[in-house]
Amino acid sequence: MADLVRLGLVDPFEAENEDPKQIAKRLSKAGHIDHFNFKNSIFSLARRASGDCQFLDAKTRRCTVYDKRPNTCRLHPQVGPRPNHCPYGNKAQSR
Repeated sequence: MADLVRLGLVDPFEAENEDPKQIAKRLSKAGHIDHFNFKNSIFSLARRASGDCQFLDAKTRRCTVYDKRPNTCRLHPQVGPRPNHCPYGNKAQSR
């Protein structure tokens, strides 16, 4: 839930006082998340049709929310010599 607050998708008051299922329903309807694991309260952010993260700039391949990125992204090992660039996505574009 802290990731969603950091991204500005959920405010801190809502995170503390609202049922996670209701938050998931609202975020899913708004197209911000694809999935919510009720057992572990884990959200999966929505992706574009290309499979890219919704916060990845399609041209520069840079994260547009780098300072606010989720913990999953923060903990991901750096791949290659291009910090702030997502190593995933369309390989044809990165050539």
